[in-house]
Amino acid sequence: MARPAIVTDDMVYLAQHIVKEADSARELREGLSVLIPKTCDITYSETAKVLGVGVATVVRMQRKIRDQVAGKPITKGTWGGRRRQNLTPQEEGEFLQSWIEKAAQGGVLVVPPIHAALEKRLGRSIAVSTVYRMLARHGWRKVEPDTCHPKHDVEAQEEFKKNSRRYWQKLPNKIS
Repeated sequence: MARPAIVTDDMVYLAQHIVKEADSARELREGLSVLIPKTCDITYSETAKVLGVGVATVVRMQRKIRDQVAGKPITKGTWGGRRRQNLTPQEEGEFLQSWIEKAAQGGVLVVPPIHAALEKRLGRSIAVSTVYRMLARHGWRKVEPDTCHPKHDVEAQEEFKKNSRRYWQKLPNKIS
C-alpha cells in the first residue's frame, strides 16, 4: 500500500489561500495537491490520478507548500541548466581569450591544441567533442576554404587562359 500523504493544518490554510488566488491551472493543482488528500484521506497515487499528474509531481507540489509553511526561501526549480559543466560560461570566455587573440592575428586555429590546453587546465582528460561544443557556445564556427584565393587576379587568369599553350592540340611536325 502506498504511503498516505502527511498534511498539516498550516499547509491546508496556505493551500486554501493558493486555490482562492490561483491564476493558472498549475497553481490550482498545487493547492489541490494538499486539500484533496486531507479531505478525502487518500494516497499520493490516488491524488495524482484525480489531478491528472504523476505521483512525483504531487510530492513536489506538496513539498513546495510545506517549504513555504516552514519559511524556506522559494527557489526556482532545479531542472535544466548545465549540471555537468567543466567551466562556467565566464571562465570559458576567459580561457578562449588567448585563442581569440591568435585568430585575430590571422592564425589558423585547430582544435587539438585547444583540447590539450583545456585538459591541462582541468587536470583531467576530456572528449574532443567537449571542445567543439564549447567553441559553438561562444559563436565560433568552422571556416571552410573559399572557392578562390583571396588575392586572386581575374585579369591574369583570363590572360593565362587566352595565351597558354594548348596541350591537347597536336604540335606541328618539325622537319629538319
